[in-house]
Amino acid sequence: MRVLEGPFSTWPRPARAAAATIGVYDGVHVGHQALIRGLRTLAGDHLAVTVVTFRQHPAAVLAPDRVPPQLTTLDQRLELLAELGVDQVALLDFDDELRRQSPEEFVRNVLVDGLDMSVVSVGEGFRFGHGQSGDLATLAALGEAYGFEVAPTPLVGADEPYSATRIREALAAGRLAVVEEQLGRRFSVCGVVVVGDGRGRTIGVPTANLALVAHQALPPHGVYAVQVSANDDSHPAVANIGVRPTFGGTEAVLEVHILDVEEDLYERELCVEFVSHIREERAFDGVEQLVTQIKNDIATARSLL
Repeated sequence: MRVLEGPFSTWPRPARAAAATIGVYDGVHVGHQALIRGLRTLAGDHLAVTVVTFRQHPAAVLAPDRVPPQLTTLDQRLELLAELGVDQVALLDFDDELRRQSPEEFVRNVLVDGLDMSVVSVGEGFRFGHGQSGDLATLAALGEAYGFEVAPTPLVGADEPYSATRIREALAAGRLAVVEEQLGRRFSVCGVVVVGDGRGRTIGVPTANLALVAHQALPPHGVYAVQVSANDDSHPAVANIGVRPTFGGTEAVLEVHILDVEEDLYERELCVEFVSHIREERAFDGVEQLVTQIKNDIATARSLL
């Protein structure tokens, strides 16, 4: 899959016209997947299946204090889109220049000149351009003017359309089964293992601490049975999300203890796939009581996994 980055004026001339969809695509959930499958049908064999998306959520520029928790990192999004058979991703930097573009400027600069657009497929509530002043009717009118087709796509869902907002709400409530249904896979967090305080090793339960990206979505604090993958290897594990109140912690961390694996994981990227909630986070009277509970958590994880 090809990724177009940097100023759209510098993108190479497309080798073939594009069939594209536009959006943040956080989570690449079941609704996104259905839209891309429909786009692949529209593209046939002669158009490049293209996703126009953003390096960071537009709210980071428009409302930095209200950036929603992100279900996927950029690397995860790109990997998931590639697995869906997307030919190319146009990765836009949502900066002041892009924010100020009118709907027509966006269409002309990005879709027509940058991608040689032939077909655009978007959801029924699509908005674009400065101040979100453009809608589906605007896009259709611009399609007539610039010579591309607009194919509205009905949103899919069980009782209501799937959306990243709905999934974030379910995740925050700890409803992992609902999250899995709407993502089409288990929720996972990927990050590089960083040096922690080493306390886990001193109590006989070594853990790997993951560096989290800004605005990372997480389930509620607590202990979970998880699958941890690194490269092509997958292992059952126990994960803890929280501040470690027994030791007076104040900053939330994600740490995992991989069952029956002893190796140096520092600076390796791990992906933690959440399978089942085991218990809520709580403070213990001392280290001995904590270790006893951790052993019980490991036994529970083994039975679940």
